[in-house]
Formats: sequence, C-alpha cells, structure tokens
Amino acid sequence: MVILTPVPILLSLAVLEALPAEAPKKLIEWGWDEPDTAFLRENWSKMEEMPFDGFVFHVTVSRAGRKANFSWECFGKERFSAGDFREAAADLRAARFVRLSDRFLRFNVTPGVDWWDDAAWEAVMGNARAAAVFARDSGLRGWMFDVEDYGTGIFRYRGGKREKEKSFAEHRAQVRERGRSFARAVGGEFPEIVLFLTLGYSFGYPWAPEKDREDSTYGLLTDFLDGIVEACGPGMAVVDGFEGAYPFKRAEQFREARETILVKGPGWSAAPEMYRRHVRAAFGLWMDHDWRRRGWDLSDFTRNHFTPSEFEGAVRSAMAASDGYVWIYTEKPRWWTREELPEEYMEALRRARSR
Repeated sequence: MVILTPVPILLSLAVLEALPAEAPKKLIEWGWDEPDTAFLRENWSKMEEMPFDGFVFHVTVSRAGRKANFSWECFGKERFSAGDFREAAADLRAARFVRLSDRFLRFNVTPGVDWWDDAAWEAVMGNARAAAVFARDSGLRGWMFDVEDYGTGIFRYRGGKREKEKSFAEHRAQVRERGRSFARAVGGEFPEIVLFLTLGYSFGYPWAPEKDREDSTYGLLTDFLDGIVEACGPGMAVVDGFEGAYPFKRAEQFREARETILVKGPGWSAAPEMYRRHVRAAFGLWMDHDWRRRGWDLSDFTRNHFTPSEFEGAVRSAMAASDGYVWIYTEKPRWWTREELPEEYMEALRRARSR
C-alpha cells in the first residue's frame, strides 16, 4: 500500500504562481537529428542561427575498433573513462557557442543493469562520474537524463530477473538506494548539474489508484527518482520534462500539467520536501506529432498535428507555464540541416521565442 503525503495547499499555490517568473525561458532542441560532437565542431556557426537556446547531443567514442554511442551504453556493464571523452571535449572547445548556451549530454538508462549486480553498478557509477566531469569541464548545463527504458524493463518488477528471489518491497528499497548513490556520484563531480528528465514522477506513477504498481512497466521509476532527489546537493536541479505534453495545444493543458508536477508530485514522493526543493517543471512539444498516421505535409499544414500558428501558440503557452525550459522534439524535420523543415515553422518558433 502506498501512502500519499499530504501537500500543503497554500505553499503549493504559491509555488505554482511564483516560479515561472523567476527564470528566463529557454527553448531546447532535441530529436532524430541529435548531433554528435564532430557535427558540432563543423556546424556550430550555422546552428547558432536557429531560434534555440540550447540542444541535446551525444558523444561517440572509439571502443575496440568500433564506434560506440556513449548515451546508449552508459547505463550498463561497459566501463568508460574520462579519457574516452577527450576528443569530444576538444570538439566542444572548437565550437564557440554563444546563443546556444544551454547544452545537454544525453544520458540514457540503457542497456540496463541488474539492480543487485554490484560490479555492473560500479560500472554505471564510473560512467556517471566521467560524464559529469565532462559536462562540468565542457560548460554544459547538465544531462538530458532519458529514463525511458526502450524495452529493457529496468523499472519493472513483475517478470524481472529477481522477482522470485526478492520481494517488491526489497526491489523498491534497492532501487531507491541506487538512486541515492547515483546522485551522490554525479553531484560530487558537478554540484550544479541539471538533470533534465524525459519522464518524471508524473509518468512513473500512472498506477495509483487504478493499477497495481507491482505490474507497472515503470513501477520502480519513482523509487529511483526518490533516491536521486533525496541525495541532491543544494545546487542540483531535477527538471521534469513532462513528455506527456507532446501534443498539447491549449494553455490550460500546460497549467494543469504544471500543477501535476508541482502540486501532485510531492505527494507521490517519499521525500516531498526534497522534491519541492529540487524539482522544476518543463514541457516537451513534438512538432510533427503523430506523423506516422497523419503524415508530415510540407505544404498543406492543416494536415499536420500543429499548423505553424498552433505551434507558435503551444510554444508560448508552454513557456508561460514552465520554470525555465521547453524542449522541441522532432522526427521528420531536421533543424540543424534544415531538411523537411518549412520556413513557416521556423518563423513560428522565432515569434514564440521573442515574446
């Protein structure tokens, strides 16, 4: 049985009203055109022309004669060191970003580990430390911490490797402790890091009260996040990127989502005070949302989920409700190479950003 912690209503309303005005609002680009650092080195000046304040990227390293994407291998048994980031760090030094000030390294929870495998966990911790040092020394804001499992089932109890040996309560305690150690390792190297989550508590708690948490694919996510917020240092921030906002068009949808993050969220956490102290609200918007069914029409924009005007309005509403960040996700359009990207959508984003 999960006991929800009562949320002080007056404090929550104050938080809802006060936080958005305190921070500048910034647009972050992330999609299928996610670059590596070699691309950044060669194209940074052209990237600076686009209407963003930052972006997400990955690091490619050489491993035993092959190229490895660190973001997809960091949360596993493969060990990376600070030396693996040397070339990427040189690329970033050569890219003289000014406008694109808020840069985030992608850090996934793939390929996943057994939460009881101490040796594997030490590899994850070492990779986290190395990535935190790289982020700190390269002038990054932090990580896009992608906690989507991509089929690994890392946050699922039922059907997991240890289900028959360890109870659900034991799983929760173990995953929470791993979250604590993870945050200590990262924060020890980069005390002011921003951990920008794709999915936060609002996603990891869909079972209550309708669904048994033990059967949920993400039933252990909240425990992992609880450990992280419990161990956050005073300068760390955990940003709930609220991927569920992808299709939103109306201002009230973003306001309700903000309330979910900042008012309901602490009640879902076992560490509500630390949650209130460190968690911030952000929103993702998928510009070519549902393109597989609807298509992505480059001339008749009424066939797309967002027309340019609707997209502009959604971005503006998201920025108004956010504590600082709105991230723009795309699959078909490619911002950095300007492929399948009608000028009308670029102008819509520029208008939204300038107001």
